[in-house]
Amino acid sequence: MELIADQGSVFIILACVFGAFMAWGIGANDVANAMGTSVGSKAITIKQAVLIAIVFEFAGAFFAGGEVTATIRKGIIDPSFTADSPELLVFGMLSALLAAGTWLLIASFRGWPVSTTHSIVGAIVGFAAVGISMDAVNWGKVGSIAASWVVSPAVAGSISFVLYKTVKHWIHDSSDPFRQSKRLVPFYILLVGFVIAMVTLTKGLKHLGLNLSYQDALWMATLIGLVVMAIGAFFVQRIHADQEVSEAIHLANVEKVFSVLMIFTACAMAFAHGSNDVANAIGPVAAVVSIIEHGGEIAAKSALPIWILLVGALGIVVGLMTFGHRVIATVGSGITELTPSRGFAATLAAATTVVVASGTGLPISTTHVLVGAILGVGLAMGADSLNMKKIGSIFVSWIVTLPAGAALAVIFFYSFTAIWG
Repeated sequence: MELIADQGSVFIILACVFGAFMAWGIGANDVANAMGTSVGSKAITIKQAVLIAIVFEFAGAFFAGGEVTATIRKGIIDPSFTADSPELLVFGMLSALLAAGTWLLIASFRGWPVSTTHSIVGAIVGFAAVGISMDAVNWGKVGSIAASWVVSPAVAGSISFVLYKTVKHWIHDSSDPFRQSKRLVPFYILLVGFVIAMVTLTKGLKHLGLNLSYQDALWMATLIGLVVMAIGAFFVQRIHADQEVSEAIHLANVEKVFSVLMIFTACAMAFAHGSNDVANAIGPVAAVVSIIEHGGEIAAKSALPIWILLVGALGIVVGLMTFGHRVIATVGSGITELTPSRGFAATLAAATTVVVASGTGLPISTTHVLVGAILGVGLAMGADSLNMKKIGSIFVSWIVTLPAGAALAVIFFYSFTAIWG
């Protein structure tokens, strides 16, 4: 307790620095998951992707990031085990942030698309199991998070499979695909606007003190969806078919219409990603700040200061602007060849899965979700369209991430206890 009182401000500064470093890693590595499909399908350029992500990653992190943060902050470790020595939890959260940030820096430098959720959860479990006690880890919660890493890509893959099949049936296989795409794409845009608005209104804005009833949220989400649909329809109607292109050979004109839709789904995915993954950076920061502010007492429930969300949101944006373009360029075309209509199905499926998980407070891996969604589209086109070698290397990097995060966290944990212990 005495150490907390004497060094509290130092620990808060370190938590903010390490949290910003971790958020930088999320922006540098993980934003490729939000933007890879849009760039890979050539619907938008890398520069446009960075601009979209700066706005919507920040908005998602700031307005809808509070729910998942609570799970990362106090759901994985039983606080009673560190009640007599709260500095252990402070050291642990600092080491988890530094470990996960370091691993993301290595992975980004190597061009590996790894899971930031794996990194931070592995780091927290690692320091708690080794540095405190195996019993301090809430294994039931860890189990449900681990299960979500399997279930969420399967859900996203199923949604993207069905979405792409509807596109193929209602548009690609129709007698006039271009006219049919101009008729139906605005309704897909309505779906994008509604899904994102609904989850944000019902769950994401709680930490801002805006508690809407489900009925009110339903009306407002529908209204937002209709506004977004009207904006999308305006741009869709301005697209004219290129008469030089033979629709019998390929559906180039249809893909021009879907390019408009991909801009909306890119915004949705960036928002969804920011809302879920900001927790990986600021959950541990919030835990440290809470312990210091309560004089060493580990509060069961404490408010999430807005400035902490800002630290995470800004860190993500800086990471994206500095290193993000490297990973974005490689993720978009590695698993399967994407066109705007295929990219739409994958991105909307992933965004839907992520915002629902974010709303329920379950930290899932955006990497897993998006890869699952792209796999779903690939399977809808035929298994031959998938690059199995690339998929295999991605799975290997996922497996390595957990033990790497845990091992680094243990090293940093013992370093901190040696310095202050």
